[in-house]
Amino acid sequence: MPLSLRPPRKGKTPNYEIRGTYLGVYVERTAGTPELRIAKRVLKGIKEAIERGEYRKREEVAPEAPKPPTFADATLAYLKAGGEAKFLGKIIEATGDHALRDKPLAEIDQLAIDNAARGVYPLAPATTLNRQFYTPVSAVLKHAGIELKIKRPKGWRGSKATEWLEPDQAFAVIREAYGIEPEFGLFCLTLTYTGMRLGDATEEAILRGLRLDQALLYLGATKNSEPRPVHLPPIVVEAFRKQPPRPARPRKATGVVLANGAAGRDRAGAGVPFLERHADEKLFRFCKGGRLYKMLYLALDRAGVVLPRRMRGFHIFCHTYGTWMHRYGGLDTYGLTRTGRWKDPDSADRYKHTMASAEARRADLLPVPTARSRALKQL
Repeated sequence: MPLSLRPPRKGKTPNYEIRGTYLGVYVERTAGTPELRIAKRVLKGIKEAIERGEYRKREEVAPEAPKPPTFADATLAYLKAGGEAKFLGKIIEATGDHALRDKPLAEIDQLAIDNAARGVYPLAPATTLNRQFYTPVSAVLKHAGIELKIKRPKGWRGSKATEWLEPDQAFAVIREAYGIEPEFGLFCLTLTYTGMRLGDATEEAILRGLRLDQALLYLGATKNSEPRPVHLPPIVVEAFRKQPPRPARPRKATGVVLANGAAGRDRAGAGVPFLERHADEKLFRFCKGGRLYKMLYLALDRAGVVLPRRMRGFHIFCHTYGTWMHRYGGLDTYGLTRTGRWKDPDSADRYKHTMASAEARRADLLPVPTARSRALKQL
């Protein structure tokens, strides 16, 4: 069949096709255009190339092999499935030889993870590396079906050393907190006797979840992404029932001198009985931030409580709760875990170090010199 043009075919191709044999060379290809004028020009060019011996058949292009899934692909799937996005942004945005973003999942091993971790957080301590790199990377890989046992950096559990408040210290801090603001006093009292995290108390606790007749505060979500019922001891239940309404703030008036900062807009729920506010309101009005921490520092200073800098935060109430539950409540590591405050025994294990063991207290039975033996020795 001589070399010729075949017109476009509806439902097949919108372009002209070139088919046939010319000087013994078979051609079957598209002209790449629906316009006859241009198609004829392409046909003429092919004939001239055959005459010069320069025409080469188009090589069949093999279909591109599917690219292996990368860490970025796995991260996207993890997030679409509702995974935690916190800390993943910095990992995905990292570039360089050791970045995980474009690395195929099959190539990710312990060495690749360790190198990538130090590329993202070169100076971070082991606890930060574990929380902000190893944990989210492990979650992404597990969601992708890769059961790689990742070895965490040395020291990732942090120090077992724990600070807590003794009863007289805690009572003094709570008393000063009430003096700063009644609602702040109730806030600190609740943290002390429930061990709640700051984020749970400021973000997850709402008035609807407070059930004083059951001595219960129900948290719909926590740091562990699980709902949790929080038991309220009698002292906390009574404090909630006695809590006064939030005070209204006076407006600036002509001829009236107010203290600096006294005037302004009323707080939400001002003048309304504390327990009669709208059910969907936050239980406490506070937000995590500098002002809230300044109130805590003021209460600590006024109470005369001195703590290491790393412990001058609201987590001191959690440590106090864990220590008191171990010391006065008689709970061991597994008992603390079953309160729901800690997710696993490893997290609660630190509080067993706040008391000497029963075996260690057997040292009280060791022999000591008597008064008579000391007197004879002096003679």
